[in-house]
Amino acid sequence: MLGPRLPALPALLWLALAPLPGPAARAELRVRVRLPGGQVTEESLQADSGSDCISLELRKADGALITLTADFRQEVKIFRALILGELERGQSQFQALCFVTRLHRNEIIPSESMAKLRQKNPRTVRQAEEVRGLEHLSMDVAVNFSKGAQLSSHIHNVCAEAKEAIYTREEDVKFWLEKGMDGSMFEVLPQTSDLPDLQRCKLCTDRWKPCICSYSLSIEWYPCMLKYCKSRDAAGKVSSYKCGIRSCQKGYTFDYYVPQKQLCLWDEET
Repeated sequence: MLGPRLPALPALLWLALAPLPGPAARAELRVRVRLPGGQVTEESLQADSGSDCISLELRKADGALITLTADFRQEVKIFRALILGELERGQSQFQALCFVTRLHRNEIIPSESMAKLRQKNPRTVRQAEEVRGLEHLSMDVAVNFSKGAQLSSHIHNVCAEAKEAIYTREEDVKFWLEKGMDGSMFEVLPQTSDLPDLQRCKLCTDRWKPCICSYSLSIEWYPCMLKYCKSRDAAGKVSSYKCGIRSCQKGYTFDYYVPQKQLCLWDEET
């Protein structure tokens, strides 16, 4: 006898196994997720198998809009944060930051699989099955916006509001240089070893002095792995097929240089 075509997966997403329409497809999915403070927000997931990329967007409890773009073709991840400014303290309406890192294999499901995701229960509030460890990254290199398209074509659109605030890591730069990227798009930023008086912004009392800023964000729910089920045909032959996803949550803290603490007012001693 044939095994069940799809196992019961209540309150989870499942993979539609029908072929995609044509050689490439775009798809958008909206899921409801719970933030750490208990609030429920909507997360938007988009996949484009033609350009081999996915994007995920959600709003934090403090109003900041977080976007993650994964460019599988270039092996690049782009985090963008649009942070509401403190107008009464002289900031602009919002502040944009971009953090660019290397995309490693198996961090997130492929774009063609993401494009097939369908939701069984759209009103269900999702909670990640796996909490992955906090990643603390030192973003010690600035990326030139006008040359960033060499790194990923998505930087031009995703980081348009953050032209002067695009950061990456020296170890990722080394990887990209080995792939033949133009090194002129990167500029090493000042560090505490270069400037002994350089403090963390939360310890700095002068709003106009340079300091090392920290910004934290969390991707509360994303499809990180494919699930495979097995079936047996009439002859007893066992085969496996994609039958769902495993969801993860992951937090990041980025440390980076700012020319004045005024650009990092959220990072203060409490």
